[in-house]
Amino acid sequence: MTLWEKGGALDTRVAAFTVGDDYLWDRELVIFDCAGSVAHASALARAGLLREEEFEALRDELRLIPVQFREGRFEVLPEHEDVHTAVELHLSEVLGEAGRKLHAGRSRNDQVLTDLRLAAKWRLAGVATALGKMMESLTGFARAARRVPMPGYTHMRRAMPSTVGLWAAAFAESLGDDFVLLEAVYRLLDRSPLGSAAGFGSRLGLDRDHASRCLGFRRVQVNTLAVQNSRGKLELAVLEALGQIGLDLNRLASDLCLFSMPEFGFFELPEEITTGSSLMPQKRNPDVLELVRGRAHALRSYASRTGGMVHDLPSGYNRDCQLTKAPFLAGMRECAECLDIMTVVIENLKVNESRCREALSPELYATDRALALVRKGAAFRDAYRMVADELREGRLPAGPDSRKRPTAPSDGELSGLFREAARVADWGARERRAFVRMLRGLLGKDVPLPD
Repeated sequence: MTLWEKGGALDTRVAAFTVGDDYLWDRELVIFDCAGSVAHASALARAGLLREEEFEALRDELRLIPVQFREGRFEVLPEHEDVHTAVELHLSEVLGEAGRKLHAGRSRNDQVLTDLRLAAKWRLAGVATALGKMMESLTGFARAARRVPMPGYTHMRRAMPSTVGLWAAAFAESLGDDFVLLEAVYRLLDRSPLGSAAGFGSRLGLDRDHASRCLGFRRVQVNTLAVQNSRGKLELAVLEALGQIGLDLNRLASDLCLFSMPEFGFFELPEEITTGSSLMPQKRNPDVLELVRGRAHALRSYASRTGGMVHDLPSGYNRDCQLTKAPFLAGMRECAECLDIMTVVIENLKVNESRCREALSPELYATDRALALVRKGAAFRDAYRMVADELREGRLPAGPDSRKRPTAPSDGELSGLFREAARVADWGARERRAFVRMLRGLLGKDVPLPD
């Protein structure tokens, strides 16, 4: 049964096509839908549209649903279309008239927006915590191998002397940049859409600020049509921010696949994080790194898929937006999983210092030789040509005694990265704690927390 039936018969093929797999994704939204429904019921009660005993009955039953769902006693089925219908039908069956009153002043449009934003706040806080831990692991690795020399590369060719510390700290700093984007899109999401209904308000005088405070949003998204126009747009912004994290993880995974090859041997991947071959007994494969690379590409594809859905749409809600839910929920989950597993990799990664040093062949110091001539007064272009001529004639740059120590991150730089990692992780933990307080306030202290 759907909530919009008016007596006509819908072709079963149309019903199946319009539902698609949406009801499966909505199973991830049960707890968020119950929280939003308690907040909405509270607003109805404040407006005099629910009696106090009706509100209390609705709140008490909504508190039971997440537990019943966790135990397999509440389901979201294809015939429900979505979680909103499943919840409302359950309430109507159990509570009668009070359950049928609950939908006054709202639409499935603002319900799904509320559910998705609550889900995003929960999951992005988890992403931030995982991001901070990843940054901390990389910075710790950088400190431990701070001055271990290794070649620096451009165009996948040896370029200049570098250090393992510089390499690892670069990724930690890049992930810190990614958090700036994540925090920005989080602020955009942290506005309550509840009460915007189908995009034109409720007409019942409901207190949107009250509902927003109940749900822990920082403020209301005021323009009701802008709320609907943001469907898909904000999901795209989130996925693009997660795609930046994916880009860094992709590059890190690619470096580790390359530098742990026996032909390089700069890093060693222990058995705990490698897998074997079904045919070749000697093989230990970096499958986890290859899958991170693949998932990073999936993150980018989710953003592309979402952007394709919402471009060229007229204002207001359009059913196309239903198809943004799957990539949105999947992208947030996969980003957190990739951060978690890459942290495990970094915590188990080992440096082969002797192989790193052996790779510092003399030609890597050609730029140092040119700069030494500049310090003696030569014009850089003359020095550049002079060193190039020397290399062509087979004369390599001066021996080890004259070589400069490769660039390594300073103590201050590493301390700053540790502080930034802690700030990012603390931000995620703080947002999670606030979210838990909100859920327990609405759904009771024993509510099962979201996955």
